[in-house]
Amino acid sequence: MTSTSKATRPNIVLIMVDDMGFSDIGCYGAEISTPNLDRLAAGGVRFSQFYNYARCCPTRASLLTGLYPHQAGVGFMVTDFGLPGYRGFLNNNCVTIAEALKSSGYNTAMSGKWHVGGDYPANKWQNICIGDETHPTPRQRGFDKFYGTLAGSGNFFDPHSLMSNDEVIEPDNYGDYYYTDAIAENAASFVQDYADKENPFFLYVGFTAPHWPLHALEEDIERYRGEYRKGWDHLRTSRHEELKAIGILQDDWDITPRDKNSPPWEEVNDKSWEDLRMAVYAAQVDRMDQGIGKIMAALDQAEVTQDTLVMFLSDNGGCAELLEEDGIRETAPTTTRSGTTVRSGNIAGLDPGDETTYMSYDLPWANASNSPFKLYKHWTHEGGIATPFIAHWPNFAQAGSINHSIGHVIDVMATCLDAADADYPSEYNDHAITPMQGQSLLPAFSNASIERERPIMWEHEGNRAVRIGDWKLVNRHPRGWELYNMREDRTELNDLAEKDPKRVDAMEQIYKDWASRSEVRPWQEIVTLPAAARFTKWLPDYENDTG
Repeated sequence: MTSTSKATRPNIVLIMVDDMGFSDIGCYGAEISTPNLDRLAAGGVRFSQFYNYARCCPTRASLLTGLYPHQAGVGFMVTDFGLPGYRGFLNNNCVTIAEALKSSGYNTAMSGKWHVGGDYPANKWQNICIGDETHPTPRQRGFDKFYGTLAGSGNFFDPHSLMSNDEVIEPDNYGDYYYTDAIAENAASFVQDYADKENPFFLYVGFTAPHWPLHALEEDIERYRGEYRKGWDHLRTSRHEELKAIGILQDDWDITPRDKNSPPWEEVNDKSWEDLRMAVYAAQVDRMDQGIGKIMAALDQAEVTQDTLVMFLSDNGGCAELLEEDGIRETAPTTTRSGTTVRSGNIAGLDPGDETTYMSYDLPWANASNSPFKLYKHWTHEGGIATPFIAHWPNFAQAGSINHSIGHVIDVMATCLDAADADYPSEYNDHAITPMQGQSLLPAFSNASIERERPIMWEHEGNRAVRIGDWKLVNRHPRGWELYNMREDRTELNDLAEKDPKRVDAMEQIYKDWASRSEVRPWQEIVTLPAAARFTKWLPDYENDTG
């Protein structure tokens, strides 16, 4: 790898947010205030066609290893099914970006959500042997310093599975603690610790915002209360128009119809409650951006911004998961630490925001988050897998540019190694390492067009997709294949499968060949395994899906 010399190796800050839709930040068409991300976009490059892996932990596994998640051992979630692609934790045949860069002399740190090291249910995690073979921690996978949570989601005011390096801790300022702030403040502290060191640093920041529950600070909520009284139909349209005006989307790509499971706004009874749910969600995004501002301020103060590559993305599209009333006890606490009862579920009329509630913003607002695309987290249509991606590297990334090349989370490892002039190992800790699957995006940072060396693949919960150039083959489990020309129809409105069966057959065979060598198993097989009993209640109702 020769794009940069050893003398100019940058610091690298990789920021991932949780369950945020394609159009949820200002520089991607949103009304939500995100000045710090907007600053990164103005000084760097935005990708219009960057992809995640449709779900939180599979995306993280792919991001950190440069492999498809099944190859890294996290083909579904963090449940251990005993199958090589479905162990629920990073296996020994992959290396993380931290491990690869540490071998090249980088200092490494992580702040935030891990979620690739086994299961940590909210009410049972204390009995888990943290750090054993099936529950590796960040410090065991290449990170010198760690502050954050091992689990996938939880209370923003009192998160479970919280650690500082190798020690399980509790917030020492309970009552004034907010996890998004703590992630940002610890990340900024890591910057301060490493900025004056001789070697560069790699910092991975995993915000849990804006994943449910809808927990936000009142001062942030108040800035958005009333902002969404015009409803989700208006929001979808206004964001679509802004994305076209910015130049991220083509003018001739029509917005998808409102989801059939979303009522027209004029038929909504409690508009004030719905407005507040979206306001709390927006407040979570706003606070996350404020946190990024703290990290950038630390870089500025240390005078290393010019020498730092910052990348930002989301782990999946907007989340349409409905939290049924009193139906999520496995992930939600029953009481606060002070003993107050927690009301779990999307209880109409109950104001979300504080620690005594545990709510989601639900399908209609997620439909707006993903404007103009269809479907959500879980699915491999554009609404599930399209993410904002910003790269900021002064004197390298072309300021204010929009790149329309196709990128994917498997590319982040290759990009980091290319920027750092570091090697990807064939062996690590006496284990053979699966070859890297992605390719460097550095040429696109200077606004060159990238040609994909190989197709891009997806499989999650039986939802599958293949992207080859302008063509995308996709299915919505358990339905058949759909075929779209993405140059003409990025919003997937004109299915060409019946008109071009030969292309469907050819792309399906490419998918099958990839699946057979990548530890992917049929979804029908996975859901029949005993370990599936715990999570099936969280799956979308695929069989009765009419949306």
